[in-house]
Amino acid sequence: MHDNNKKQPLRRTRWLVGLALGALVLAPVAQAETLQGALAKAYENNPTLTGARAGQRANDENVPIQKASGLPEVGARVDYQENLVLPGNAFFSPKRNVNVGGQVTVPIYQGGAVRNAVKAAKFRVEAGQADLRATEASVFSQTVGAYMDVIRDQAIVQLNQKNVSVLRTNLQASSDRFEIGDLTRTDVAQSEARLALAEGDLRTAESNLIGSRESYIRLVGDAPVDLQAPPTLPNLPGTAEEAVAIALNNNPDIDAANQLVSANRADIGVARASRLPKLSATTNAGYTNNLNSIPSANTTSENVTKSAQAGLSLTIPIFQGGRPSAQVRQAQSRTSQAIENYVEVERGVIAQTRGAYAAWQANERIIAATEQAVSANALSLEGVRAENSVGTRSILDILNAEQEYLNTQVQLVSAQRNSYVAAFSVLAAMGKAEARDLGIEGGALYDPDVNYRRVKGEIWDWADDPAPQQVATDTRAVPAATAGVPVGPPSLTPQ
Repeated sequence: MHDNNKKQPLRRTRWLVGLALGALVLAPVAQAETLQGALAKAYENNPTLTGARAGQRANDENVPIQKASGLPEVGARVDYQENLVLPGNAFFSPKRNVNVGGQVTVPIYQGGAVRNAVKAAKFRVEAGQADLRATEASVFSQTVGAYMDVIRDQAIVQLNQKNVSVLRTNLQASSDRFEIGDLTRTDVAQSEARLALAEGDLRTAESNLIGSRESYIRLVGDAPVDLQAPPTLPNLPGTAEEAVAIALNNNPDIDAANQLVSANRADIGVARASRLPKLSATTNAGYTNNLNSIPSANTTSENVTKSAQAGLSLTIPIFQGGRPSAQVRQAQSRTSQAIENYVEVERGVIAQTRGAYAAWQANERIIAATEQAVSANALSLEGVRAENSVGTRSILDILNAEQEYLNTQVQLVSAQRNSYVAAFSVLAAMGKAEARDLGIEGGALYDPDVNYRRVKGEIWDWADDPAPQQVATDTRAVPAATAGVPVGPPSLTPQ
């Protein structure tokens, strides 16, 4: 079974190469697009991914925000006061004064609130980075699906174009034979009806291709041009159990859920700190200058006052109306919720992995069976045409044989698409469908840890980032696809 799995992707790749070759007739090689190139564009320009990166950068800032609660605070105050009316007996009251004051507060002990809050923020940063990996894999999975949808729908359009061409030839031949009395009007009507249905199927196929192209544009940010056959996917597991084992260790959703459990446990420590004593050191200094506005004062020292104090401030909570215990219980319940959510995510990953693996294997078998059906229907059509030429088969027999041949070709194209997408879904569930696994080219990969290291120790109050700018490209300039989009010659029919 495992050896067959190795052979099946090779057969699938040969078939997909055949699907992609026809488009080379209509587009120069320089314009050809590979799956890796499409993934690279999505990696750089997809707004879901670029937005998730910005969201993670915002998440990084929670660490310095929580650290700030444990750092000294320095403040200053300047007041100017003008006394407009002085009492008649206020001989020593100043007419005006300036007060300058400063204060430094240094937290010494806060019951572990800061330490646990910083710990929770770090866990949430790690959870966010795992979520970013999951978003990356999701965007890549959607891009692979859109890429393969365009290839599939392009091939289906080509098959329907060929079918319409064949049915037009059949109708002309039937009309000519009717004119000489060799066929009946019923034969001609059957040919006309089948051609009309085929033209309707072609319009539907063209509409589906337009929809697939628009989905591709939405994800990649550019129109699909001469899509090449995708490469064989690496590192596919031999069994569902192997896939699940790898997924349990590498799936980013599981990693994120696990980090959130740890973050919620740290939140319990934050809540418990609200009922513990808090100790801070404070230093105050003041300077008052009456600006020589006391008439009876003859010296500068009587117009100037200086002061300075230093001390400790201890706050001991005695009764807070049950708020601390409610906050602790709330944090404990949220931790329980996070634990159950972890189990739910793990179950979902297991089911997703097994389902994707089963779909991949099923489509591999469908491909093998459908390839045999295509070959058999090709021989059947050839035989029916030969038998019709000697009068033992009717026109309806030919039309039915042609329809069966077309149906199996379309089924094979769809199975090829479904197999590749399912196989990629297996890799995504295993945590092996990220940029670092797929060899994305075009520059350095985005590392969310770079921004975290940059901001985690930042204590300067004016260290702003540049003004936000759009990163993802818009698609307003990309022309809308139409039914007349070239899709290559009808030579893509499976051999």
